[in-house]
Amino acid sequence: MSEVKAFFDGVSSGVDASKIEGMNAIFQFNIGDDVYTVAVADGAVNVSEGAAEKASIELTMTPEDFIALTKGELNGQQAFLTGKLKIKGDMTLAMKLQSVFNIG
Repeated sequence: MSEVKAFFDGVSSGVDASKIEGMNAIFQFNIGDDVYTVAVADGAVNVSEGAAEKASIELTMTPEDFIALTKGELNGQQAFLTGKLKIKGDMTLAMKLQSVFNIG
């Protein structure tokens, strides 16, 4: 199993419910050739493989950069500014990534 898949397999159990209270958003992660959708609604997190019909935000990275980001070896803002992280959609959700999904 890849490190990326392992991250998404464990993302539901790692989310602090108090940080997603009232949040309704669909995060689409385009990581290399793989696509993962994380839907946050009514205090619950649902992770699936494949593209979302209508994502609130899309994040695109290489698998290597994504793993570095999740391990805290790559700063999210720096990744965005250097083009290693591409974001399409609601930028306010991008600001919440680190705290909601325990990235870094």
